[in-house]
Amino acid sequence: MAFFDIHILQNVPPSNINRDQDGSPKTAVFGGVKRARVSSQAWKRATRTAFEADGALAGEDAVRTRHLPQMIADQLAERVPDLKGKADAIGMAAATAMFKVAAKKPKKKGEDGKPVEERPVTEYLLFLGRTQINKVVDTLAAHTQALADAKTDKDLADLVAGLGLKELGVTAHPGSVALFGRMVANSPDTGVDAGCQVAHAISTHEAITEFDYFTAVDDEQNDDNKGAGMIGSLEFNSATLYRYATIDLRTLHSNHDQHDESTLKSALGFIRAFATSMPTGKANTFAHHTRPEVIVLSLRKDRPVSHIDAFERPVPRTSDGYLAASATALFTHIADADEQWGDIPAWTAAIYPSALAHQPTDDSDSKLPQRVTWKTALEQAEEALAKALPEAQAK
Repeated sequence: MAFFDIHILQNVPPSNINRDQDGSPKTAVFGGVKRARVSSQAWKRATRTAFEADGALAGEDAVRTRHLPQMIADQLAERVPDLKGKADAIGMAAATAMFKVAAKKPKKKGEDGKPVEERPVTEYLLFLGRTQINKVVDTLAAHTQALADAKTDKDLADLVAGLGLKELGVTAHPGSVALFGRMVANSPDTGVDAGCQVAHAISTHEAITEFDYFTAVDDEQNDDNKGAGMIGSLEFNSATLYRYATIDLRTLHSNHDQHDESTLKSALGFIRAFATSMPTGKANTFAHHTRPEVIVLSLRKDRPVSHIDAFERPVPRTSDGYLAASATALFTHIADADEQWGDIPAWTAAIYPSALAHQPTDDSDSKLPQRVTWKTALEQAEEALAKALPEAQAK
């Protein structure tokens, strides 16, 4: 087994990047105090977006949508114009054949009150690589004449069901699907176990929610009207967050059909994307575009290990801020945990500001690991992952 852990400390200024149902910043109680929180779903979405935008990962993107029948239909109609009239029915049949999920044309009332049939959608979201969708369309296009000769929607469904489309959806997964997985309730055998796990990010300290009272001026208001055109308020907080994610190399390798190069490519892409991504909630209001201050990368042979316990006792509030104290707590906990359990990672690298590296002349008791640059850490991570892959073979 092999697991690649990513630990991050990141300062986030006043912001509201992940809201609850009332528009308030999400929080969690840990160590008996309220912490700022960013849900794993929010940061996974940001990570996947960054992953798919990475120029080195062309073809590794995927789409999560209820509009899979429409996507198949539109591509098929563009490729084979003669099938345009049947394209939606073919798209519905293809989605059903792949995932055993109902695809239907919903109806809504038009302006005249009469039902209007819309284009087909599936009953819930499906997650599929764009390269896989292209292969589905290729297969359908190769049977143009048979599809054209089908007389009814049932004939189409029966024909499409026999084209082996299901196999195209469960093999050759792109990186996004291999990493983030897929659950299909109606068809468990088409599900994909996620190759990564992402924790909820929480502040290393107690966090306080604040309120911003704002006004907006009407540019066209009369000179004698001094009132605001709009008033309102919104909630925000700021925090030093501890973020954690792990990659299960065995699962990722299996999702990539035991292909070493694809596994390594996806793992490195995830590391880059997770470290550099940021959820975009209220970004226009707060412009909270920070980067991590501390990153610790570890390759473990036993099991994934989060170091959130470093902050079970919240970092106290001081005039020196939270980052330095949080970094000290993190590095101390990592060193103590390694000594206590005797399971030192097979490889590790740490990236942190030079200001944290200032040590007394006698630093024999220092808990700080050797400091490297982000570029060097990625190069070392690639080498460590490549060496670990033979041990990550699915059994």
